[in-house]
Order: sequence, then C-alpha cells, then structure tokens
Amino acid sequence: MSDLIEIVDSLENRISKLLHKYELMKQQTASLKDKIQELEAKSKLQDNQLKHWEEKFSALKNANAILGSDEYKRETKLKINALIREIDMCIAQLSE
Repeated sequence: MSDLIEIVDSLENRISKLLHKYELMKQQTASLKDKIQELEAKSKLQDNQLKHWEEKFSALKNANAILGSDEYKRETKLKINALIREIDMCIAQLSE
C-alpha cells in the first residue's frame, strides 16, 4: 500500500511540475506575442520613414536634375522633355 501512496505522490509532484512549466510557457508565449507586435509596429514605422526619405531623395535628385547638375545631365534633359510634353498636352486640350 505504501508503494501505491509513493506512486500517487510521485505522480502528483510530476503533474504539479508540469502545470508550473505550462504556466511559465503561457507567460513566455504572451511575452513573445507582445514582442512580436512591438517589432511589427517598429518595422511599419521604419518602412514609413524609409518611404519618406526615398521621396525626399527623389525630390532632391529632381531638383538637381532641373538645376542642371553635371551628375544628372541626362536625367535633366529627360525631365525637361517630359515637362514640355505635359505642357504641350495641356495646350492642346485648352485649344480644343
């Protein structure tokens, strides 16, 4: 009979340990989910900042192109030609 009691006690201890580990794992999972949400928000913010800086870079590049920078001479010509085509289209629409 004492063997049976020892077995039951051993099982109770194991179950108690497993329940404790389960609770720790639940807490760890919740913590990791919070961390994931935080990192996703940070990633989204950084993506927005990257888009903002890319737009600023493009605007500066266009400004240099329009100002006639040697580095962007070809782009300057293409941009001017595109602007002229747009103006011509506007004039054509207005004259109709």
